[in-house]
Amino acid sequence: MTPLIYWMDIIGTIAFAISGAATAVKKNMDIFGVNILALMTATGGGMFRDIIIGNVPPVMFRHPFYVVISIVTANLFFVLLYFFFDADRLDRNAVFQNLLFWFDTLGLAAFTIDGLNAGYVVDPNNLFLVGTLAFITGVGGGLLRDILANELPYILVKHVYALATIGGALLVMVLKPMIGKTPAEAIGFVAVIMIRFLARHYKWNLPKIRRS
Repeated sequence: MTPLIYWMDIIGTIAFAISGAATAVKKNMDIFGVNILALMTATGGGMFRDIIIGNVPPVMFRHPFYVVISIVTANLFFVLLYFFFDADRLDRNAVFQNLLFWFDTLGLAAFTIDGLNAGYVVDPNNLFLVGTLAFITGVGGGLLRDILANELPYILVKHVYALATIGGALLVMVLKPMIGKTPAEAIGFVAVIMIRFLARHYKWNLPKIRRS
């Protein structure tokens, strides 16, 4: 594992754990629910990825380092809200909502690159597999989070969430032969973040059929 991918894993795990924990708090779950949602958000995409490529048991069960990070992050988040903040007031706070958006975006970008790297290790010539693993790793945890929280999955309705992953992955696959793997992955990471930011800022969404 390269240093870039290692730090992508750390960033993605912490960011998605906070995203999952925040969703659990908004759904009025107890501390167990907060931990479960944080864990599933942070590790779900990687679990799906490992199952697809036959890397079983998934890495999260063989090397629980990222599970520990998820649980520690979730409990720190819970303790901070429980003792120091009014969760209802924070939920209405624009700054807090912006922070959650950026945590979710960082997790998406980091795990998109992580999935790409896994695909290149398995079969660097099968770009369809590489792109699919990037997509699954990026959005899989958020998909599990929303299902467990009884929400319509975020990837289907908001801010071209899934297309940010696809765009970043495609950019890496195009640039990698020209500038090398690590620079291409760094650019792809930034691209996912920029697509999400622009989509949110300009309220971009894919066309849908309006119903009264």
